Amino acid sequence: MAGGISPESYKEALVFLATAGVVVPVFHRLRISPVIGFLAAGVAIGPYGLYRLFPPDSWIGVITLSEADRVAPLAELGVVFLLFMIGLELSWERLKLMRERVFGLGGLQLFTAMATIAGIAYALGESTVSAMIIGGALAMSSTAIVIPTLAARRRLASPTGRASFAVLLFQDLMVAPLLLMVAALDDRAGGGLWTVLFALGRAALVLLVLVVGGRLLLRPMMRYVAGTRSPELFMAACLLVVVGTGLLAALAGLSMALGAFVAGLLLAETEFRREIEVMIDPFKGLLLGLFFVTMGAGLNVPLILERPLIVGAIALGLIALKVALLYPIGRALGLPGRVARDVSLLLGPAGEFSFVLLLAAVAAALVPGPVAQIVIAGATISMVFLPAIAGILLSRRVGARAPTPGTIEPPPEDTQARVIVVGYGRVGALIGDMLTRHEIPYLAIDTDTEVTARARGENKPIYYGDASRIEFLRRCGLAHARALVVTTDDSEAAEHIVSAVRKERPDLTIVARARDARHAARLYALGVTDAVPETVEASLQLSEAVLVDIGVPMGLVIASIHERRDEYRQELSRTGAPPPQRRAGGRFHRRRDAE
Repeated sequence: MAGGISPESYKEALVFLATAGVVVPVFHRLRISPVIGFLAAGVAIGPYGLYRLFPPDSWIGVITLSEADRVAPLAELGVVFLLFMIGLELSWERLKLMRERVFGLGGLQLFTAMATIAGIAYALGESTVSAMIIGGALAMSSTAIVIPTLAARRRLASPTGRASFAVLLFQDLMVAPLLLMVAALDDRAGGGLWTVLFALGRAALVLLVLVVGGRLLLRPMMRYVAGTRSPELFMAACLLVVVGTGLLAALAGLSMALGAFVAGLLLAETEFRREIEVMIDPFKGLLLGLFFVTMGAGLNVPLILERPLIVGAIALGLIALKVALLYPIGRALGLPGRVARDVSLLLGPAGEFSFVLLLAAVAAALVPGPVAQIVIAGATISMVFLPAIAGILLSRRVGARAPTPGTIEPPPEDTQARVIVVGYGRVGALIGDMLTRHEIPYLAIDTDTEVTARARGENKPIYYGDASRIEFLRRCGLAHARALVVTTDDSEAAEHIVSAVRKERPDLTIVARARDARHAARLYALGVTDAVPETVEASLQLSEAVLVDIGVPMGLVIASIHERRDEYRQELSRTGAPPPQRRAGGRFHRRRDAE
């Protein structure tokens, strides 16, 4: 260690951490999107910001980046993780639920804007390929700004939020094909149609290998790692999947982001989806922030100052054009006038994938560098307007009457009002069976990979994960849950879950399995609605409690309990075990409102 490591090696990491830890919280306190904070900080610390105002050997050199390209490879991982999370969030169930809005409104918006912008670029002298890529890049909107802004203002379930989400979801679906188009056109060795077809065929073959290999290897690998019960190893496996699939795609000539997107899609239908989301989200947020810092650092400020009218025209013209296109489309598809206007304004500015597509196109020599620089400058300026637009549109009517539940078509599947069952052993499985009999949707959680694998094989709605982490429960739809049932036999874990959930949802019905009377008393002190000691009869009483508490008529509940009790007796008789005796006394638990 005599030589040591030069502090210069850590300069970029230090500058970025200072940005994330100091600058961005200031923007957060000012209620400005963190994305704008990252972009602004990137401009300040980049080669076109403070670095140009002071001598290179001055103290300012310690907190500035002379070459933004030095952190570009790491910053690209932000987009890789974002696309992985997008793939992880997609499912056939969600697409089916919103298919009309997603493929109707979203498809018309994207293709109309793409064709119009491409036509304008072609008329201004760009080649056909360059115009197509510019059109596709600028037709995108900012998922990273719009969705968090809507969620923070509790407007994601509003008509404006649902329509915006549908359009953004379709755009996210189209990122992979657009990246594939750029990758296919990158192979220009022979030029012409045959080269493009060969590149497309090679890309399709690589994607096929990723899909088939992923289906065969990903789930067994995650199941094996999860079986170790080690959070560190599970996190390492998650990072390996994201970076590994991205590198495999890159080695085959595709983009890393596209490979990660495919991996996300493959893992979206597995029982590990929620746990992976919780593990990956912090990395995605930090690396995506680094991506925006890099984009800000690479923003050619002198170019903007040299041609302010052109850059401003691109920014304002882009917003005006997309509003003019999306508003009539929304009206034609049945959106109210106010909603169509708000959605078109929110989606008018460019998005983060504009940078990704344009930079990939420049690297492939498909779009001229100077043209891409000025287009990126205009796109960035348009994104700067977005928080102000959102603030004006979403700050009004805050106290307006909320729509009736029947009118809300929840965008993500997690907004469905379900019962969450923590622990899917013998007791949890029986509760799930009773909920299914009464046609009440539920979601089960367990940390045993064998249990989750077996239940998944029976098409049960179960996910692998640690329910003691409130962030994981949020991912499972805790905010919209009808009830929480805790069946775990770990008394400390049960108490921790009940305590955390009660703080998060004071109004939620919580029914918990108790080991004994003392444990039940502790659970009541923590705020459970019902606590039931563990026996065979207790599992039936637990089912009865949650069904009654969420409003199922008592007569139907009693009838189903008797029916299930008889079935259980028959099952025990077949195994040669003595049938359980019905307890003469009442239930062991007590309702808080009866105290």
